[in-house]
Amino acid sequence: MDGGYSVGDDGLGARGDSFRVGADDFELDGRPVRLLSGALHYFRVHEEQWEHRLAMLRAMGLNCVETYVPWNLHEPRPGELHDVTALGRFLDAAHAAGLWAIVRPGPYICAEWDNGGLPYWLTAEVGTRARTRDETYLAHVERWFARLLPQVVSRQHDRGGPVIMVQVENEYGSYGSDQVYLRRLADLLRAHGITAELCTSDGPEDHMLTGGGIPGVLATVNFGSQARDGFATLRRHRPKGPLMCMEFWCGWFDHWGAEPVVRDPQDAADALRDILDLGASVNIYMAHGGTNFAGWAGANRAGGALHDGRLQPDTTSYDYDAPIDEHGRPTEKFWLFREVLAAYSDTPLPAPPPPPAPLAAPASARLTDWVPLDTLADALGTPETEHAVPPTFEDLHVDRGLVRYTVDLPGPREPYPLSARGLRDRAVVYVDGAPAGILTEDAPALPEPIAGPARVTLWTESLGRVNYGPRVGEPKGITGGILHERQYAHGVRAVGLALGAFDDGAAVRGLAAGLEGGRGRPGLYRGTLDLRGPGDATLELPGWGRGYAWLNGFCLGRYWSVGPQHGLYVPGPVLREGTNEVWILEVEGATGEGPEVRLV
Repeated sequence: MDGGYSVGDDGLGARGDSFRVGADDFELDGRPVRLLSGALHYFRVHEEQWEHRLAMLRAMGLNCVETYVPWNLHEPRPGELHDVTALGRFLDAAHAAGLWAIVRPGPYICAEWDNGGLPYWLTAEVGTRARTRDETYLAHVERWFARLLPQVVSRQHDRGGPVIMVQVENEYGSYGSDQVYLRRLADLLRAHGITAELCTSDGPEDHMLTGGGIPGVLATVNFGSQARDGFATLRRHRPKGPLMCMEFWCGWFDHWGAEPVVRDPQDAADALRDILDLGASVNIYMAHGGTNFAGWAGANRAGGALHDGRLQPDTTSYDYDAPIDEHGRPTEKFWLFREVLAAYSDTPLPAPPPPPAPLAAPASARLTDWVPLDTLADALGTPETEHAVPPTFEDLHVDRGLVRYTVDLPGPREPYPLSARGLRDRAVVYVDGAPAGILTEDAPALPEPIAGPARVTLWTESLGRVNYGPRVGEPKGITGGILHERQYAHGVRAVGLALGAFDDGAAVRGLAAGLEGGRGRPGLYRGTLDLRGPGDATLELPGWGRGYAWLNGFCLGRYWSVGPQHGLYVPGPVLREGTNEVWILEVEGATGEGPEVRLV
């Protein structure tokens, strides 16, 4: 690619044209333009499918794509960078598709992503000083921006690239009011070469717009309906400048154990038309949601405005009831949106590309091996260490995965209740090797008392770090201690088993195994799928409880029998003709004699 634009029906202009925030409109070389954008997160879509999904945005009538950047995905441990150039490759793909791009680099992004995109090690260090002017926190942000922003700088519109706008933080007015912090972030972006227009986005409420806005920086608002009211609130704070809904919520996300959320397609299309009838620009959130692969789904807290109550973990699917579904297919909402957006195009909209090829024929896995959880922890986990009180996931450097806590209760003593105080989020408990129950935040005590002496093992799992509200950054694991009656149990041994440990396929395959003794028990099941005509598919897991699935070393994410999601999306590029390797990490235990694994 030569970095320039050809003049044609894509509307992007040519190299040298200037994009700016005007007094009333966005302007391209002095001419008013309207941004018709759609959210599509590169990290939620397999890279080999970016081209298809971007072409679907064009076919829907959009001229721009928006993406967040998850810091924790790219810097899982301090100074250890992972594929930062993925953002640049995605922006190049957007450029090739004839789309402008809006980049929202955070450092906090929400996005229903683990910890709102902030690295666990960062929030463990700075606590509630995150997202403030705190110098330690800002020093980490500056180091991160120095590594990330070159991917954006060279692809800005004034250099012939697609990036026309960069967002400062994300919905900051929903969290804080540190104007010094916001200005420091804006200055950091400029200092690292961002010349594109800057913006903020917040809910259309006075406290959010005053807390999250920056003088001299374009303010946008987020809502799903009642556009006139939302923009009226924005105008009270910003009498001039383009109107834009940065997040038009055309659907919503799902939580494990809850009913799926859907929005009537015609209602969503009418709300989109209302935005455009007011002369505003829009970013459809989400145009295509994608998938929370590899256990990166976040969690929310129930409890009204405080977002401080019961944990609500997000599902692996981020379909979002979007106009382009998780498999990349157009929905009824797509066609209604296309009809609305076509009125704002000077040329006929391109036809949607053909849908991705589906799996040619279903297949069932032959499970031949089973490795107990304890064997996995001893072979792939962190070295077992002893502590006075239970260490957190953060203490053990576990971002996603499990921690095994073991404690010996002294005896003789009569049976007493056993509980995990400050449990986040769920623990399967064994007493002297026998299953004894499951603990949760809401039910942290075993149903039956335990006598001593006894060895108690608690396999504890993070169901996703909170991504929104005042409890972003809270630690995971047993954060308040193990109690036997009212007495703390000390001398706790702990092993961390992070999902990243399974990236070493050779180490996983090297574990001694055999299906004998398995049959539904927690542990790692291994087997193969023989395929003819690989393509996009769904992995069905009837009879399984809760855990994670891999195909050919690619982690599809968490499954859980509580629903509402039943089956995991499998991108076609993950599969291959012939033999495919499948791993199932079952945490709670499957039902029946032989739970199935099917690809359909």
